[in-house]
Amino acid sequence: MDKTVPSPDEAVADIFDGATLMAGGFGLCGIPENLIAALRRKGTKGLTIISNNCGIDDKGLGILLANGQVKKMISSYVGENKTFERLFLDKKLEVEMTPQGTLAERIRAGGAGIPAFYTATGYGTVVADGKETREFGGRHYVLETALHADFALVKAWRGDHAGNLVYRKTARNFNPMMASAAKITIAEVEELVPTGAIDPDQVHTPGIYVARILPGKFEKPIEQRTVRARTQPGSAGQSPSRGGTGTLPGSPTPSRVA
Repeated sequence: MDKTVPSPDEAVADIFDGATLMAGGFGLCGIPENLIAALRRKGTKGLTIISNNCGIDDKGLGILLANGQVKKMISSYVGENKTFERLFLDKKLEVEMTPQGTLAERIRAGGAGIPAFYTATGYGTVVADGKETREFGGRHYVLETALHADFALVKAWRGDHAGNLVYRKTARNFNPMMASAAKITIAEVEELVPTGAIDPDQVHTPGIYVARILPGKFEKPIEQRTVRARTQPGSAGQSPSRGGTGTLPGSPTPSRVA
């Protein structure tokens, strides 16, 4: 079965107002850039978005937030977005903060058919307010419910026409579990190859979870690009081989890789 679609705009055409949406990625790495941009053009409103973060003001999910398309965010980190802060303080955005590991497991549980689970994370904090708690083996736990979505937008390194996906590095943080936790999963990939070209043992997300797939063109922006001053040969600067940071002079510090 060929699940390819010709454009990101066609891929998101049926995302409706008020939909619950999962969006993969970690920071700005491994995010479905083309699908997010298409959703911005479509103008769908009242979205509940489940994502590790909400991008930055002009990148990633931040462009949907700035366009007034997001009603609620379920996230674990939102510290890079001033628009997010302003909307939240003005009570124009609902926010459900979730510890990052708990968020990942809530999504994984949704895809695995597990309705809820207990975790020690958050016990005794505001995270546990209003939730059931129990004691097991002398330790206290909080009951967390699974997360599901109407749509999941994911980004992979390679995919085939049947929707089988292979992720690379940081993109494996949230994309794979989201692909299994939504009614309709839409994937964009860096490389689209014929069905059968991917070794079955290398498939991270089987095509059965993916409804649509398309190749994308990626900017791969960096949230905070930090560099250090170049050092001249023979200078007193510490070299990477002698206990430095492990980056070449003038190169970006280690960052998330999609």
